[in-house]
Amino acid sequence: MEQKQLIRQYCQQFNMSGISKSLDNLITEAESQAQGYLDYTLSFLSTEATFRLQRDITKKMKLAGLPKYCDLINYDHNVSNGLTITRLHQLQELHWMDQIYNIILMGPSGTGKTFISAGLCAEAVKKGYKAYFRTIDSLINTLKMKEITNTAKAEYKRLLQAHLVVIDDIMLFPVEKKEAVSMFNFINQIYEKTSFIITTNKKPAEWAQMLGDEVLATALLDRLLFQCEVISLSGKSYRLENRKTIFED
Repeated sequence: MEQKQLIRQYCQQFNMSGISKSLDNLITEAESQAQGYLDYTLSFLSTEATFRLQRDITKKMKLAGLPKYCDLINYDHNVSNGLTITRLHQLQELHWMDQIYNIILMGPSGTGKTFISAGLCAEAVKKGYKAYFRTIDSLINTLKMKEITNTAKAEYKRLLQAHLVVIDDIMLFPVEKKEAVSMFNFINQIYEKTSFIITTNKKPAEWAQMLGDEVLATALLDRLLFQCEVISLSGKSYRLENRKTIFED
């Protein structure tokens, strides 16, 4: 018992939480399999490495700001929204990110835009990319407050260093001129080194109306559409088709 306590003290000293938490299992496994010194050492280090990797992913997932239930493993392939299983799998491979390509998911509410974009963002985080999911409202608020609060300043710096930024529900509501200019400046600053996923229920031709400025809308779309795959989703709302009831039959 004293030896275990001493090992855990060393683990705490060297910040090796993975080994400390799994120590009993590691010892039991080593004894049952009569592991040699090399196998035992490798098992120790592998446990710590796996623990740190999972901890890092968990932290990045939290920073990504993902909505709940966004794992594409749970994607309902019976949904008829125009996106085939093959194309979804191609999107999941993320080769388009390595080419600094953008994705625009366009279609009516409930056709899976948010779920798909969040799922792709989660895939990117798991594969080691700096990826963030933000609603248009939260992004505009960050741009508005970045010179005022440290929190917004840190968030803005984080987004500038991103490999992928998801902007959800862009153009859902009209955007004021000042906010639209800030959004353009942000996208203009990083679009050559960062991929975007944009979800919207408005066609590009309608963006000028929502921004109230045709020149600004054209400049914004010019950057987003330069290397971009526009995916039009269709069909009925998945939420309305699968809504729950509080009543029993």
